[in-house]
Amino acid sequence: MEIVIALLMFVDHEIKEHRIQPSMSVCLKGKREASRQISPNIEYKCIKTKAELEDNIDGTKSIKKIILE
Repeated sequence: MEIVIALLMFVDHEIKEHRIQPSMSVCLKGKREASRQISPNIEYKCIKTKAELEDNIDGTKSIKKIILE
């Protein structure tokens, strides 16, 4: 488990996608850009949270599970 900054996409109040971001400022920039494509029932949030990570085949890491406390 690690502490990560994550950009979350909610569809109808459920997390549908999550991406690790290198910093809160990069996350907020991504949130602004994604929010410009207005879609009903879609919301974006940046959070700092504990997460269980997994290694991808290309050497990057992705979020396997978000730990909300």
